[in-house]
Amino acid sequence: MAEIAPEQAAAPDLSYTPVRDFTLRSAFALAFSDVSPIVGIYSVFGLCLLVAGPAFFWGFPVVLIGQLAVTGVFGDLVSKWPFQGSVYAWARELFGARYGWFTNWAYSWGLTIALGAVALFAADFLGPAMGLTSLSQTETSLLALGILIFGSIANMIGSKFLRGLLYVSMTAELISSLGIGVALLFFHRTHSFSFLFSGAGTAHGAGWLFGPFLAIVAFIGFSFVGFESAGSIAEEVQGARHVLPKAISLALLSCGLLVMFATLGLLLAIPDLGAVLSGKDTNPIATTLETRLGSGTGRALLVMLTIGFTASMIAVQAAVSRAIWASARARELPASGLLGRLSGSERLPRHVIGLTCIVAGILVFIHNPNVFTLLLSGATAGFFVSYALPVVAAAVTRLRGGWTPGPVSMGKAAATVTYLAAVWMIAEIINIAWPRNTYGVWYLNWGIVLVIAVLGVLGALVSAYVFRPGGEAAAARFTPVVSDPEGE
Repeated sequence: MAEIAPEQAAAPDLSYTPVRDFTLRSAFALAFSDVSPIVGIYSVFGLCLLVAGPAFFWGFPVVLIGQLAVTGVFGDLVSKWPFQGSVYAWARELFGARYGWFTNWAYSWGLTIALGAVALFAADFLGPAMGLTSLSQTETSLLALGILIFGSIANMIGSKFLRGLLYVSMTAELISSLGIGVALLFFHRTHSFSFLFSGAGTAHGAGWLFGPFLAIVAFIGFSFVGFESAGSIAEEVQGARHVLPKAISLALLSCGLLVMFATLGLLLAIPDLGAVLSGKDTNPIATTLETRLGSGTGRALLVMLTIGFTASMIAVQAAVSRAIWASARARELPASGLLGRLSGSERLPRHVIGLTCIVAGILVFIHNPNVFTLLLSGATAGFFVSYALPVVAAAVTRLRGGWTPGPVSMGKAAATVTYLAAVWMIAEIINIAWPRNTYGVWYLNWGIVLVIAVLGVLGALVSAYVFRPGGEAAAARFTPVVSDPEGE
């Protein structure tokens, strides 16, 4: 990428030459770390077990199939438009600048909030892993800020250092998730496979299917996001049109299978389901591992969780920084001259990385649990709305007969998969936003709906300013077409 010089910040010529130092392996590692099987398992296991019993396991294949349809659509889109920003760039090309801008508005807020949340989760595990078992909220927030700064530095140093970290974390997650599954399933299984069909008294028949099962499908949905991050660095990937469709789908498929395998082992080895359902056991993963594999596994688990959450945080920041930078390149953000500037030999958006660190760093000091829950609702809403907008736009474009595929596509199945993905996205957003009485407070139960409404109004106001007549966004001729002689 070539740096935008300060004296040229307002110029409409936004072309640049990318530095393509990511390959299929490193793009896959980025997306794999973003999805993160360890994060996916730990984030939902206890909650889903409480809501739907051991039968919650069957929510995983349902969500995985739905999200794999989305990766198929994303693969078609990135093959045609291998531009920085993934969902933002694709939505922009499909339905225009304003549509893309709103996609990026949802995406950027969702990922920036997730950045702070994941840093906090990493701190929750890093403290005990270092023997600090009685940290105050402020001390935990300071530790999270340190993790966030470390991740930001990793993203600013350059792709070589970043790739090295991602390879280490990917290896650690592969070993730990596979190890958990193999050890528990083959050597410490205490329940028969019929255990997986037990709702544990949560509901029966159709009542379980349309109550607890729909709820856990909503929860599991957040475990299978982040695969689009490979597309966010598209202009830094060699042979992006051919490489990224594989990286996006393979990252989700491998993470999904690892999550299911490890979860299967954990469920069939759980020592006391009654203690979990009664609330006596609030950490069933740790309890199961310590009971079946010994108390020494506790510290190892904390280390693996810290690595998983930190790697996921770094990947999230890499993705959101490229999306914000891409919008700034098109002069669609306030302070575009600064945010659109690149620096260093690898031409990285360090100003944007610093901005995301500052915003997420503020968020980690929010100690009010209700406010933090609303922020998590915002992260969930941001992910799924930003996924749905390009998928629905792709489906509409196909219905209108206006789609021309790139060099890599799903072939004859493309239209069917795109329509199914659009239906899945709409259904999952409704399911996630449905005001279940999960928190006991009305504004938390309606949190995702409220967040979508508030961010929508704010976005409309900012968008009106950005796209005002005579503004930089209206004047800029944005054509992010970049040749890659090695792969296109």
